[in-house]
Amino acid sequence: MKPVAFSELWYWLLLMAVVCYLIGCFNFAVLIARTKHKDVHKIGSGNPGTMNMTREFGLKVGLINFLCDACKGGIPAVVSYFIFRGYVFAGTEIAVSDFTRYFCGLFVIIGHIWPVTMKFQGGKGIASSLGLFWFCLSCEDPWYILYGFLALVGVVAYIAFTEWGSMGSLLGVSGFSVWQGLVFYFRYQSSLMNGWVIAMFVLLLCLNFLTWFAHRKNLVRLFAGEEHRTSVKKLSKGKRGTENM
Repeated sequence: MKPVAFSELWYWLLLMAVVCYLIGCFNFAVLIARTKHKDVHKIGSGNPGTMNMTREFGLKVGLINFLCDACKGGIPAVVSYFIFRGYVFAGTEIAVSDFTRYFCGLFVIIGHIWPVTMKFQGGKGIASSLGLFWFCLSCEDPWYILYGFLALVGVVAYIAFTEWGSMGSLLGVSGFSVWQGLVFYFRYQSSLMNGWVIAMFVLLLCLNFLTWFAHRKNLVRLFAGEEHRTSVKKLSKGKRGTENM
């Protein structure tokens, strides 16, 4: 493993932040809706996200939108993993790729939620966040590809059972972040006070904060007992749901 100092890395981080933010600004829901001669901001809830696309265009289109957003969140992070996986921060045994994966992911999510291309009115980042964690965890162990898929199935099952789309989505993001946090904890338990390790956990917390913050109105309605239900059964039959994602 080659050591790399921050002085050799900072401009890479700056470049990754800008590029990943711009990637996040690209919204697949807008593009897919345009192919159907629709403006996603003027249909359904107006939210350019997976759930609104599913309600308006059906489960197949919603799944395509989810996969596109998931790849948008995951691929930049995985690219950074392969670029930096042979490096450690100077004076430590901490893998640079462990940090850059979620650094890239964070800026993709920021771009998705607050895109400069849409006057900072974007989606809520769930699909991209789930994709980010699934892809990043798969870098840890190939078996995590399967486990991550089963976790996503669990999220869908929770939503189908409770009909709380926003809460199920948020719990999914939080569950994935705890999973990755535990991996980092056991890997670096002898270096938990190192600044780079702390930064990794801060990145995980920031990803959770962003998605929960983006759903703040949903949470207010949920705690007030006014949140609309999301029926997976109805969505699978092409009927309208009620919540955004």
